[in-house]
Amino acid sequence: MQDDEALGSPLAKADRLQRRAARVGFDWPDARGPLAKVKEETAELEREARNQETETIEAELGDLLFAVVNLARKLGIDPDHALARANDKFRRRFEALERLAQQRGLVMGRASVEQLDRLWEEVKKTVEDRRGR
Repeated sequence: MQDDEALGSPLAKADRLQRRAARVGFDWPDARGPLAKVKEETAELEREARNQETETIEAELGDLLFAVVNLARKLGIDPDHALARANDKFRRRFEALERLAQQRGLVMGRASVEQLDRLWEEVKKTVEDRRGR
């Protein structure tokens, strides 16, 4: 068996594992199944996060990520590409937030979460993502 690094990112590996299972019929007929699984795993993660057991939280987070990859597959979306786009959008918006904070005389690291959230909402209205929204 190949080592994990040879298989690419963990998202890509999850996608390949799920495609393998789907080839033999272990699959949902449409995206509703994986979407329900994402909701179920989110609820499990919320429950475990309250317990503050790092190992269990990590396991539930992994299950949630695996379910999200399955949802992406059923929607015909490459999860690595989707995450790369989300990272890029966040970076553009965060850099705009830093510029806006500086223009308003706010010092990053000292501004309150509330102040930063207000700036973030402003930035979201002005910084376009790749779809023009």
